[in-house]
Amino acid sequence: MSQPQAKLRVLLIEDQRAMAENIWEFLEMQGQVMDHAGDGSSGLALALANAYDVIVLDLGLPRLDGIEVCRRYRAQGKTAPILMLTARDRLEDKLLGFEAGADDYLTKPFELRELAARIQVLHRRLQRLSPALLRAGPLVLDLASRSVTRDGQPLTVSPAGLRLLAALMAKTPNVLLYADLAQALWGDSDHDAARLHTHVSLLRAAIDRDFEQPLIQTVHGFGYRIAPPAAT
Repeated sequence: MSQPQAKLRVLLIEDQRAMAENIWEFLEMQGQVMDHAGDGSSGLALALANAYDVIVLDLGLPRLDGIEVCRRYRAQGKTAPILMLTARDRLEDKLLGFEAGADDYLTKPFELRELAARIQVLHRRLQRLSPALLRAGPLVLDLASRSVTRDGQPLTVSPAGLRLLAALMAKTPNVLLYADLAQALWGDSDHDAARLHTHVSLLRAAIDRDFEQPLIQTVHGFGYRIAPPAAT
C-alpha cells in the first residue's frame, strides 16, 4: 500500500524554462505549493527568505551555480532538504554536491514521477528526526537542532553526514551493514560502494580528524560502527 503524499511547499530553482514549467505543472497537480526562480541568485534569496519543505536545485545555473547556492544556504544554518538536478553524470560532480550540503541528486533526463517520489522521501526523512539526543561516548547528536558536538566542541557535519551519523549512533557499538547505511542516506538499500565509502570518509573527517582516538571503525566486508573509546 502506497504512503499518502504530503502537501509540501517546494522551491524549484531551474533556468530551463520548458523543464521548469513541466516540473511546476506536475507537482502542482499533486497538490504541492510551488515557488520558482530562474537563476541561482534569485533562488538563494527566495530560499533564505521563506520556509520550504524541499528545495529542487539545478546544478548549472546562471548568476550563481547550484553548488554555490547550496553552500551559501547551508552556511546560514538552513536545513530544508535539497534535491540537486544535474546533467553531469560523473561521480565527482555528484559528490561535490553532497559536500556542499545537497541531500540527494537526480540525473537528467528523469521521469517526473521519480522526482515527485524523491521529494516525498526527503520530506519523510526530515520528519522522522525526533527531538532527542543520541550519545556515543564523547559524541552527542541533537536530532532537533541537527547539531553535533564531541567533548563539548561543535562539529560541522553535512546533512548527508547527519543521516549517516544518526544511523550509526542509534546502533552503537553494533555494526551497521552497508545496505543499512545506504538506506539511511538514500532511502534505498541498493548502493554504489565507492559513493558510500566517500560519504563515510567525509563523516570521518568531520568527527575524527582533530581528535586522537577515532570513533568510526570499519568492519571489512560488512559495514561500519561507532565504538566509543574505552574509559581509562
